[in-house]
Amino acid sequence: MPISPNSRRRRSYLSRLAYLVSASALVATAVAVPASGAPAALREVMFVGNNWEGTADVIQSRGSFARIGRVNIIPDKDQRLAEIYLNPVKLAFFLGIRNGPGEGHDQFVDDMYTTPDGTSVVASRPSFADVVSISLATGRINWRFPVSGFRSDHMAVSPDGRRVAVSASTSNTVHVLDIVTGQQVGSFATGDKPHENVFTDGGRSLWNMSIGEVNTDLDDPGWDFTKGDRHITVVDAATFRQVKVIDMRQRLDAFGRSDLSDAVRPVAFTPDESKLYFQVSFFNGFVEYDVATDKITRVKELPKNPATSDDRKTFVNDSRHHGLSMNPAGTKLCVAGTMDDYATVVDRTSLQPGPLVPAAKPYWATVSGDGKACVISEAGADQVTAIDFATGQKLVSVPVGDHPQRVRIGHVPEGWTGPTA
Repeated sequence: MPISPNSRRRRSYLSRLAYLVSASALVATAVAVPASGAPAALREVMFVGNNWEGTADVIQSRGSFARIGRVNIIPDKDQRLAEIYLNPVKLAFFLGIRNGPGEGHDQFVDDMYTTPDGTSVVASRPSFADVVSISLATGRINWRFPVSGFRSDHMAVSPDGRRVAVSASTSNTVHVLDIVTGQQVGSFATGDKPHENVFTDGGRSLWNMSIGEVNTDLDDPGWDFTKGDRHITVVDAATFRQVKVIDMRQRLDAFGRSDLSDAVRPVAFTPDESKLYFQVSFFNGFVEYDVATDKITRVKELPKNPATSDDRKTFVNDSRHHGLSMNPAGTKLCVAGTMDDYATVVDRTSLQPGPLVPAAKPYWATVSGDGKACVISEAGADQVTAIDFATGQKLVSVPVGDHPQRVRIGHVPEGWTGPTA
C-alpha cells in the first residue's frame, strides 16, 4: 500500500524527535576524561570563526554571550605558507582565494564543530584547503585532512556528532570524515562549487547545495548560464550513493520566478523537515520549498536598505542575504540581510518581518543554546549580536575577532578558558 505524504511526514517527524531525544541525552551525559581518569562535565558554548584572523572565539551560548576563551586555528601557519609558496599551482589558488572570496584577505577559518567529548574543535580552513582538529587543552593539531582541490568550505556534523562533512569547493566534492580520527569514511560528487551541507532524517541523509561560480563580474541575469551547474545533491549518509538531485532552476521557473538565481545559499529546515527555507544569490529574501510535493510554495522579498548599494557587482560572493536560522518551535525565521546591513526575525506563518535590527555586514545566523535568541555574526563590525526571537529586538552585542562568519554550538570541558600550551 502506498504511504501518503502526511504519513511520511509524521513518520519522519517522530523518527527525528526520537533521535533528537536520544542525541540530547548523549550530549547531556557526555564527559571529557582528563589524564587523571576523573570525568569532567561539559559546558555548552558557541564557537565564532574569525575568518581573516584565523582564530575562533568561544562565547557563552546564552545569557550574556560573554567571551570565555580563544583558540588559534592556524598554529601551523608558517609550515602551510612555506608549502604553498613552493608550489606554483597552490600559490595561484591561494592568491585567488585572497583576491576573490577573501576580499583581499586570506580565509583562515570557515566552519567549526567540537568532538562529542568536548576535547577538540574541528575546523575547515579555505586558504589552506584542509580540515584540522585542534586540541582545546594544548592548542596543538591532532590531525589534518587536505581536501581534494584547492579550497575547503562549509561543513555539517552528523546528529550523533561522530562524522563531519566538508565541501571541497574547487573539486565539486564533499568529504565525510570521522570527527575523532580525521579518516575519510566516504565522499560524493556535487554540482559546481559545493557550499552548504545539512544532515537530515536523523543523520540518514545528507544534503549538499552547490552555488556555482560566484567570483566573476558576470552578474547580470543574462549571463546566469556562465555560473555553472547548481543543484542540490541528496545522498544516503551510510553509502554516500546519490538519492536525489533537485534542480531549483526548474522549480523557480514553474513558480514564475525565472528572475531568481538557483544558487542555494544558507538553508533552514522546519523541525519535521517538511519545509525547506533557503536564500539564493543576489536576492534580498528567501524561498519556501515543500519537500514532499517537490515544489516551491512561497517567495518572500524583504526590505531593501536605501543606504546600501543595489549594484549586483558589489554583493560579496554574489550573496545579498547570507544567513538563515529557525527557532526550535519552527515558528520564526532569523534572516541575516548581509548587504542590506540588517537582521530581522520573520514570522513563518505570515512571512512578515519584525524590526530591522541594524547590523554591519551580518554574515551568518544561528540559534542560542536555549533557543530563545538568534545569534548573528557581524563581519563588518567584528562582533556577534543576539536578537530575541520573541520580540525581534536586539539583546546584546559581543566583540570578537577579525571578520567573524560561521557561529556554531559546541561543548568544552567545564572550567575551560583556553589552551594552556
